[in-house]
Amino acid sequence: MITTGLEAPWGLAFLPGGDALVSERDTARILRVPAAGGKPSVVTTVPGVLPRGEGGLLGLAVSPTFATDSFVFAYFTARDDNRIVRFRLDRPQEITPLVTGIPKAAIHNGGRLAFGPDGMLYAGTGDAGNRDLAQDPRSLGGKVLRMTSDGKPPGGGGTLVFSRGHRNVQGIAFDAAGRVYSVEFGQNRFDEVNQISAGSNGGWPEVEGPGDGGGRFLAPITTWETSESSPSGAVFLDGSLWVAALRGERLWRVPLDGKGGAGPPESLYQGRFGRLRAAERAPDGSLWVLTSNRDGRGDPVDADDRILRLAPR
Repeated sequence: MITTGLEAPWGLAFLPGGDALVSERDTARILRVPAAGGKPSVVTTVPGVLPRGEGGLLGLAVSPTFATDSFVFAYFTARDDNRIVRFRLDRPQEITPLVTGIPKAAIHNGGRLAFGPDGMLYAGTGDAGNRDLAQDPRSLGGKVLRMTSDGKPPGGGGTLVFSRGHRNVQGIAFDAAGRVYSVEFGQNRFDEVNQISAGSNGGWPEVEGPGDGGGRFLAPITTWETSESSPSGAVFLDGSLWVAALRGERLWRVPLDGKGGAGPPESLYQGRFGRLRAAERAPDGSLWVLTSNRDGRGDPVDADDRILRLAPR
């Protein structure tokens, strides 16, 4: 156990020294948690956050050049949209909006941020309950976005949209070869892990779960029944994707085959900690996992919400 008593934590990102930053969805607070565990300290309460339903202060990411720029990135729900912002850790109230106009709703806000090995910032968005947005090239909803640390398209032109046709992306991870994986909620039948690439199309709302729509769309590398997963954060570690499951109340290990595919997933810790929101690799190589039992859908115990240090097995 790293720490306890959090309020619906959502995002988790590590500073170079090993301390972690954690976002709380409904309080709009960012907390700093010591690398060795213990009581967190409040870094800031992010201005402009308007929590509602699944929206609020969501994903966090720390700049890969943090030692020189001190930048932290956050994804949150504001009055009119979801947006991605940047601030310096030593000046947390001086916030610079990078991407605005991401569709918002009480559901399907996406929210995950992650820096890739290419140095670009990736963001998972949701369709905001309007399934047509996922295929609409004019909308930032139902997409995986890719941008520079200034919020611009790579190369100075083109589009922020890296992949489209997604319902609600709350997990983004990268394997040892730099491949990109999106983890997303299905509707009534299947949740998915997709290995995505520039210009790819996950197929939502035309397809859900197994199948590629006759070659028009990505075929998921892993699917689950929605009762088994509702997958949120994901991270690559020791040759596998580790996926935090909300409704499924477990940690999934998805073994990757090194070619962009996957073997049969393994269920771990089922029912032991309740709903799991995020999974991240700490600088010391351990796996940190956030519970999400105070998000309005769980059954919290006195210690919730918690950060767990779990041993991959």
